[in-house]
Amino acid sequence: MKLRITHETIYDYVPAVETAQHMAFLTPLHRASQQLIRHELKVLPEPSQISTTRDVFGNTRSFFSLQAPHTRLQVVAHSEVITYASLLPLSAIGWETTRELFRYQAHLSFDAANEFVFASPMAARQDEFAAYARPSFSSGSGLLAGAIDLMHRIFSDFTYESQSTQVNTPAQQALAQRKGVCQDFAHILIACLRSMGLPARYVSGYLLTQAAPGTVKLKGSDASHAWASVYVPDLPETQRWVDLDPTNDRACWHSPGEDYVTLAIGRDFSDVSPMRGVIHGGASHTLAVGVTVEPIIEVATLGLQTQTQTQRWNIPPSLSTC
Repeated sequence: MKLRITHETIYDYVPAVETAQHMAFLTPLHRASQQLIRHELKVLPEPSQISTTRDVFGNTRSFFSLQAPHTRLQVVAHSEVITYASLLPLSAIGWETTRELFRYQAHLSFDAANEFVFASPMAARQDEFAAYARPSFSSGSGLLAGAIDLMHRIFSDFTYESQSTQVNTPAQQALAQRKGVCQDFAHILIACLRSMGLPARYVSGYLLTQAAPGTVKLKGSDASHAWASVYVPDLPETQRWVDLDPTNDRACWHSPGEDYVTLAIGRDFSDVSPMRGVIHGGASHTLAVGVTVEPIIEVATLGLQTQTQTQRWNIPPSLSTC
């Protein structure tokens, strides 16, 4: 599927910001299940400098600085990607075998997935997460089967409720109240897996949605989405991270479907927040974010030319975004 994504962020400041430095994770990943074909980042006012680098997880991050006073900052990312459907892989490895692979032992060969076993700022390893996860991981059960069962349970046991949490709400609080948004569900799933000694990571991105019947989809009405990945060591090397979306109860290798766009991966949200920065001035501010995800189809006209148009895409009604 070919998708176009527009992600617009606007800050209005009072009083003016004198100087600022920002970092943005707004470039979709280029990987096996997703091809990045175009990306453009526009910043107003024009920054004095801007640069792009890769972080330790392979994400593209953009740094820019503003050295003149400004009362508004507008950052717009335009991207086009091609996503591919993939099947859920078959795995025979047990969860206990996997746990032992990541238990410290001298002279073991290094596996980069090790860093996703440990606690991170927003996904702790604590007893309450292990207690919730344990019914999905009986003795001798498979790793992938247990992780998928845990995803099913979070989908069934928790209520999706906007405004029930904040961006910095601890996963323990969301676990206790049994409600939250996609970021919370991803953090809970990750914390549960890590508390069982299993590697898990955070995935940020977008999800194509459909307007309600009888209405037109509004520009900017979509939102960022988040899900998790579990590491399955007996799969082929390029397929070992299996994505799990507890918000929508969907699982697959690399992404839960071709209607998903992967933006960045990390230990948790704090590694890959879309924008962060340091400002001098601007004692108060308002923030507005608009995201549009739309499919693109290319239709040959009389065999002579190709025109691009958008159309609605039928998505199961269970799908939602943050």
